[in-house]
Amino acid sequence: MRFIMGTTSAAGLGWRPKEAAEVASVGGMGVWAHQFGAGEIRRGSFGDGTVLVAGSCLASVVELERAAAAAARGDWVVAARLPGSALVLVRTGSVWRVLGDRAGTVQVYWMRFADRVLWGTAAAPLASLGGYEADPAVLLGQMMLRGVDVLDGVSHFQGVRRVRPGHALVLEEGQPPRTEPVAPPVAQLAFDKAAPLVRDAVVEAVQRRMLTGGSISADLSGGMDSSVVASVASLSRQLLAVTYTDPRMRDEDDVRYAHRVAAELPGVRHHVVEGGSGAVRHFGGLDDPHLLPITDTPTYSLGLLEMKRLQLAEPVRNGSRLHLTGRGGDDVLDAVGSMPLDQFRAGQRGAAWRRVTALARTRRASGTALLAQAARTIATPYPRALEVLADRVQAARPDGPAGPARILAWCSADGSLPWLTRSGRTLLGDLIGARTNSADRRETPGRLHERLALELMGDGHATFDQMSRTLWGLPVHAPLLDNRVVHLCHAIPGWERTRPGAFKPLARAAFTGVVPDVLLERRTKTSFAGSLYDGLRAHAPAVRRILSGSTLVQAGLLDRSRVLGALDAGVRGETFPMAALHGLVVTELWLALLPLGRSAWWERTGTPRVAA
Repeated sequence: MRFIMGTTSAAGLGWRPKEAAEVASVGGMGVWAHQFGAGEIRRGSFGDGTVLVAGSCLASVVELERAAAAAARGDWVVAARLPGSALVLVRTGSVWRVLGDRAGTVQVYWMRFADRVLWGTAAAPLASLGGYEADPAVLLGQMMLRGVDVLDGVSHFQGVRRVRPGHALVLEEGQPPRTEPVAPPVAQLAFDKAAPLVRDAVVEAVQRRMLTGGSISADLSGGMDSSVVASVASLSRQLLAVTYTDPRMRDEDDVRYAHRVAAELPGVRHHVVEGGSGAVRHFGGLDDPHLLPITDTPTYSLGLLEMKRLQLAEPVRNGSRLHLTGRGGDDVLDAVGSMPLDQFRAGQRGAAWRRVTALARTRRASGTALLAQAARTIATPYPRALEVLADRVQAARPDGPAGPARILAWCSADGSLPWLTRSGRTLLGDLIGARTNSADRRETPGRLHERLALELMGDGHATFDQMSRTLWGLPVHAPLLDNRVVHLCHAIPGWERTRPGAFKPLARAAFTGVVPDVLLERRTKTSFAGSLYDGLRAHAPAVRRILSGSTLVQAGLLDRSRVLGALDAGVRGETFPMAALHGLVVTELWLALLPLGRSAWWERTGTPRVAA
């Protein structure tokens, strides 16, 4: 597993990450890199300013040196805004700041150990050194809750803390560690002014990656997001574009649009692969968990393992150096469904109510019921909504918002709540109660849901990239999740990024003339629900074995009969909490695979290995 690890002082620690190389000349900070090439770690220095970047930082040498010069003047934020998605380590005088990226594709964790602070881009190695176990409350919360910042100040491991994306860990001698937010480049942008800036940022994010040597590949699902990335990539060099389909998807719009887009892109070699049979379905390839890759957090991508293996087989055979995806497009080129509530709070009340009514028509729901839910959410402070949810979970009351009304609620538990035992309800209720104490009364529903969705996507991309590197040696990049793209898109009010009757209007405004017109005419989105049920039905025996040996069941937190009953309902094709079952399956696999013994990740200090 790839990670960067560091400490305020390596002297006297007595341990270093196993098989990791020491990064030289980091001004007194002990830093190690595991599975990073020398070219992936770069630095700039100027006087008392130092900037070290690790990962997919797209900055030029000049940009890196300018960031170091700014740090020497005390302006560390310039380094935080470097293009790409990378770990950034900034020294301003005697103060160090450690930052991931805005989307959370690069995370920062920390803990105290041996009278010092250890930090890293992965929590599992830290937990193993500190002797900490996985936190079952966090695991349950991630599976079952919506609108709750489950990871606020914590990680998937007890004793290891997570720095919220968009914040920096500040390390200063003689002072306790603290975090502080990274100010965005702009607070708010009008739609028309932002669209060309978004176009330029996406073009930069894609084309700077194209400068790498060797062949490049990309997803081309036929959807807006991957098609935008593939179109921009094809402007500068030859590209292998891959479309995955199956018998259910074959006649859907995705495949038709993929063919039409590819036909208009010069230099694109279009490769279509078809799954949907044998192991190549959802939940395939899970029969032997010991053959699966280790990731720092549970990854839903394990449920798509064989589908991804088939999709990436041609890029791997073709010697692709990196694979581009459109992950994150829904988070930056579109907006969450609760944005009308923020629009109302911004004073546009009539327009907000019209949007709620339009949502009701789209979802075939009662307009009166959705307007009533919107009114309740607007009238309720976020901490109070969390209190109500905690009480509901503790009492096992299934009377919360349901169906489309959940989109407009502050927070909710999904249909898997009955799986919890009394102990499980207590544990989850206590977690929600703790979040109540730290919740910001000034928070708005749309802004909260947007941030949580972005961070979930960032983590999902990071774990898929790790999975692909481990299994196939192929790095996966998501340019739409780069810092500059996220900052610019989120500077546009969410209610402007999405409009009733218009499909991703920001993409249309930003990329007209850059991508084929046929793509911008699209108004549909393909559903994958049928394929999910097919996969669950085909691989039910393997899923049943995983769930029957559930660690969370054995801990007395989940009811085995209810969990397996949900699986049986899914196999019969009935409506059931599929997302929660998917989450439970990959969580159980993660718990089974995760090595937490200190010797699995660390070794006694010996001869240093220099990486950069």
